[in-house]
Amino acid sequence: MKVLIGAFDTESNAYIPVMNNMTDYRLTFGNDLIENFKGGDIFRAEGIEMIPAVAASGGPSGVLERDTFDYIEGQLLKAVRRHLYDIDGIFLNLHGGSEVEGLGSADHHIAREIRRIVGPYMPIAIVCDPHGNLSKEYVEESATIIRTYRHSPHTDADETCDRVAKMLCGLLKNRRNIHSVYRRLPMLFEGEQSVSTDEPVRSINAYMDALEKDPRIMSCSWHVGYTRHDTPVAGCGIVVIPETEADQAYAEEIADKLAAFAWDRRREFHFTGLAQEPDVALKTALAQNAAPCVITDSGDNITSGSCGWNTYILRQVIDLPKLEKSVLFASICDPAACRKLWTMPVGTQTQLRLGVGYDEMSAPVELDIVIKIKGESLRPVGISAILGHCVTVSVVDRPVDIIITDDRAGYYKKEQFDRAGVDWLDYDITVVKLGYIFPELKEKAAFYVMSLTGGATQQKIWEIPYKRILRPMFPIDDI
Repeated sequence: MKVLIGAFDTESNAYIPVMNNMTDYRLTFGNDLIENFKGGDIFRAEGIEMIPAVAASGGPSGVLERDTFDYIEGQLLKAVRRHLYDIDGIFLNLHGGSEVEGLGSADHHIAREIRRIVGPYMPIAIVCDPHGNLSKEYVEESATIIRTYRHSPHTDADETCDRVAKMLCGLLKNRRNIHSVYRRLPMLFEGEQSVSTDEPVRSINAYMDALEKDPRIMSCSWHVGYTRHDTPVAGCGIVVIPETEADQAYAEEIADKLAAFAWDRRREFHFTGLAQEPDVALKTALAQNAAPCVITDSGDNITSGSCGWNTYILRQVIDLPKLEKSVLFASICDPAACRKLWTMPVGTQTQLRLGVGYDEMSAPVELDIVIKIKGESLRPVGISAILGHCVTVSVVDRPVDIIITDDRAGYYKKEQFDRAGVDWLDYDITVVKLGYIFPELKEKAAFYVMSLTGGATQQKIWEIPYKRILRPMFPIDDI
């Protein structure tokens, strides 16, 4: 048996002034794709041959340019057409939070076009991020199997890919004419309001685990949706997959129960951990006796598509009349400043105008700095990564260091700090361009707080002027 494999990883933030184009992607083909593909070990163990199409890793950025999408989708569709009479099924890893200029969801379009080619019966399995949007056509017509990661942060991504690969293998060896069941919920939440170690997602996951113990149910999924562009498919949803064709009606009943379970808990969604307005968040961090502390600059969350340009918290810190705590900013993206500093020797003292000046949040700040170290900026993207330059500088007469990058990079892994040549554990406070705190930081932090800053990843979505979403929508509307 043979399975065609492919991936498309994109979150499209419409609130940044740049678009996603081919330079933002790492494309993987052939044996490189087979060797690195999540779920591949399951297919190998089952003796199923993988036919590689393309894996396009773009990660969080702006809305996708149409010609870039057309090329990537074209590579996928070309592989499907070429191997149409060789393959027995298709396995796709699609994020779900994409948006193409003038087209809509890239993920939905890819799945729809593949289904048109292969017809209604070929099994198509899709693994996706819970921070992605669904539609009835996408779930019930384009996909045979669709499942999200359970956890946010996504600590179970590899496990989910393996699980879905096993589901597809089982379906290939015992063919059944089943399809996924979808229920849409008029709710819209940030990822920072739906962390899986916290309520109500913890209870929703536990309920789905219990439902999946029923031999008539193959899979249940909860999708929180994606908020960073204005789209008619925005919102939460659930997916239930029957084990056999005879269980289809039962899966519809379970879908209704799961949807009601999630809907009844809509008022329990909240920001996980401590979330405070920026002035309060900084004061709270400065008041801590333990170290290290972490402040997440949530309005400039690079892992949700922001640019990492904001200087707001830096200006807060610089304006303090007295600063006794050491502070690291990891990082601030300013390509021009990074290029300028890169040409200077380590140890150089100079004046620096830091900040791209796109808006008030990224307003420049004048600094006297010393170049401390040069390193590499690492931005993980799907099965690949983007490498750039970074320069760490120390502010003269202030206990403040800043990692300045030539590309946006949300620092949450030890490897990223190692590449920069900086140990964040050496500082009293580290400011990172994230929303919810990631596991490696959380494990080491003595204290952490989310600063509700403004910017491209504004957390208070009820203040975003959506025009195209379903209404009424909770919590924008009180329903």
